[in-house]
Parts: sequence; C-alpha cells; structure tokens
Amino acid sequence: MAASGAAAQITAVWRQNFQREIFRLDAALFRFPVVSFDTEFPGFFRNTPIDATDLTRYEDLRHNVDPLRLIQFGITVADASGKIGGTWEFNLRFDLSKDLFVSQSIQFLQDNGIDFDKLRRAGIDFDMFSQLLSRVVAKHRNLCWVTFHGLYDLSHTLRTVTNRPLPHSVPGFTSLLGIVFGHVVDIKYMARFCQGLRGGELGLTAIAKILNVERVGGAHQAGSDSLLTARVYTKMKMVYKIDETLCMGCLYGISSRICKPIVVPNTNGRCFIPYFSPPAPFQRCIPPHCCGFMQAAPTFSHVL
Repeated sequence: MAASGAAAQITAVWRQNFQREIFRLDAALFRFPVVSFDTEFPGFFRNTPIDATDLTRYEDLRHNVDPLRLIQFGITVADASGKIGGTWEFNLRFDLSKDLFVSQSIQFLQDNGIDFDKLRRAGIDFDMFSQLLSRVVAKHRNLCWVTFHGLYDLSHTLRTVTNRPLPHSVPGFTSLLGIVFGHVVDIKYMARFCQGLRGGELGLTAIAKILNVERVGGAHQAGSDSLLTARVYTKMKMVYKIDETLCMGCLYGISSRICKPIVVPNTNGRCFIPYFSPPAPFQRCIPPHCCGFMQAAPTFSHVL
C-alpha cells in the first residue's frame, strides 16, 4: 500500500512486486540522477564516543555493520531542479527468530510502524535484493547519492551491493565508496555552512521544520526519510546557494573524504580502469574485490 502526498508517492515494495519495481527504479535513473536514500537496520552492538578517532569510529562501524542485514532501503530519485521521479521503500525479509538484532532498536522500529511479522512473511529475499541492486548501481555510473548523517546508511548499502564485509581500513573504505557510489553528499555535513541550522547539529526533522519542508509518510521509515532528505536537499540548495563541490564526498562523523575515480574504457571495451582524481590519496589503488563494479553491467533482460 502506498502513502501519497500532493506531489509525491511512496511505493511499498515487497517480494510480490519487487521485480516490477526494481525495473521501474532502473528506468527512472536514466532521467533522475539525484538519488536520496535512507536505511533501517537492526541496531548497534557498540556505541561510539563522540570524541572517538576515525580509527576507533571505523572499527566500531565494521563491528556494527558486517554481522547485520538491512531491514528497509528507501530511495527517492530526482532531477537537478529537485523534481521527484519516484520514491521506493524496499522491505527485506527479516526473521526475529533467526537474524541478529539489538532488542532496543527493534522495539523502536516497531513503535514507529514497522511490521516484523509481515517482513518475515512477505519481505524481499536479501540475496536477490543484493544482486539486483548491485546491477542497478553498477549500470548507472553518474548518480549523485544524497544522504543525511549517512555514514551507517552508506556502509549498510555498500555491504549489501558488494555482498562482502567492509574493507579493513579507512582508506580502503572511502576508496571503495568512491568506486561504487561516485559522488556522495551528506546534507548534515552541508548544514554546517547554512546560517540558522546550528552548525549542522540538528536532526533531519528539525531541519525540515526550519525550512518549512513537509514530510510524507512516517518518520523512521526508510521511504519517508529518503523523500524528506530529497526535499530538504533541494530546499537547502535553493535557500543557501551552496557550492556543493565544497561538500562533495564529506561525511558527517568521519574526516576522510570520498573521491570518485576517473573511469576510462579498457582496450576490450567492457572493463574500466579507475584513476582517482586529485587530491585523492589512493591513486590507482583498487581493492581486488571491487573489480566486478568496473565491468559494464548487463541489462536486466540478461539478469532475470
């Protein structure tokens, strides 16, 4: 069942309509290359101190992300002017009797309307979601990925589309994010440069209220949060006239910057060799398990 607003609709995606909706998302990305996304996941095994170093923060990140699976993935696509091309909320199969979780986090999600009984019965198979989302990401190489406080959202999504544990080091992590996602904008980081947004130390709902941006759907559900992220991003650009290049690749909570590689065709016409643009510190350094992303993605007719 979809939640609708005056100019937006959130499409709920379950196992039954998954293949149809992943086709629709794939088609939309050719016309709407600005991708705002959000995830819901089953909690944190470790809480990281505010003053933690990048190394400690990343070690905790790996400890929290690698053993867990996504519960929801929300994605909203838009064009450069902010026109919304669609919002999807992918609901993944999650079984409380089998999958790892943190009890307080599950209770919080239940209190905010997530139905774990339905997720168990009608949720999308994780391996199928991982495979087809990775095909979509690999096919569309010129997207701008927009998130809010997105270190964990990016990490869980990276873990899903690569279907591998996160890299062992911070440099390996940020270089892999650059390869897989390319351009990334964290609007919580961007809010640091916006007068009246308290240096970015506000939540998404609070910033939306200041900017008079209305929410469609319920808070702490991935589809609604991705749509609100898209609308806040557009409003921030319009109101503050921000030069996005100053914020590109900067995530709130970690100092290392994500750099998109320069991609050139290889001699066989199928593979691509990435060269990182300055000032990226990891020139020509590609983790071995990333090579699949540098191959031309097959069309969906060859996948399904």
